[in-house]
Amino acid sequence: MCGRYNFTVEQSDELREIIEKLNAKTHGKVINSGEIFPTNQVPLLIGENDETSPVLSIWGFPKFSGKGVIINARSETVFEKRTFRDSVINRRCIIPSSGFYEWDNEKRKIMFRLEESDALYMAGLYNFYQDELRFVILTTAANESINDVHHRMPLVIPGNEIDAWIFDDTVTGDILHRVPPLLTREII
Repeated sequence: MCGRYNFTVEQSDELREIIEKLNAKTHGKVINSGEIFPTNQVPLLIGENDETSPVLSIWGFPKFSGKGVIINARSETVFEKRTFRDSVINRRCIIPSSGFYEWDNEKRKIMFRLEESDALYMAGLYNFYQDELRFVILTTAANESINDVHHRMPLVIPGNEIDAWIFDDTVTGDILHRVPPLLTREII
């Protein structure tokens, strides 16, 4: 489960470049940074005109009841779920971040990051709801770097596979069932 993540550009050239491209498109529209919560409007990478492009999007698909949002989708079942099937086929995206948070049994907040990297890219799906671009983060079974804290984790995509995830339909199934890389942790 990924219920919060961090997007901080100060220490990351990769994330700063995404913000610069996004600012050029949105003309300085307010972009949330720091700790990101569901329903925040944040940067997302999608395919536009055959290239990866940053856009602003809201975290969470609206629930059918009209109350609350769906923030995650299980990578193992996205092709089976009506809510996600069309998006996994046609609207895959990347959520750029500095890392994500989970809480341990003692209610301590832990930040998980990629070792030796200032950017962590999470696989996601997007869709349009009443002309709003919205996304969910794909989750998978936790690997050994997080499974003592939580049994699920975001599906982490290496930076060199961003375009493959967004554009290459032939690798979607393989990526959905891949074990994510090991992560480092820091108690916040």
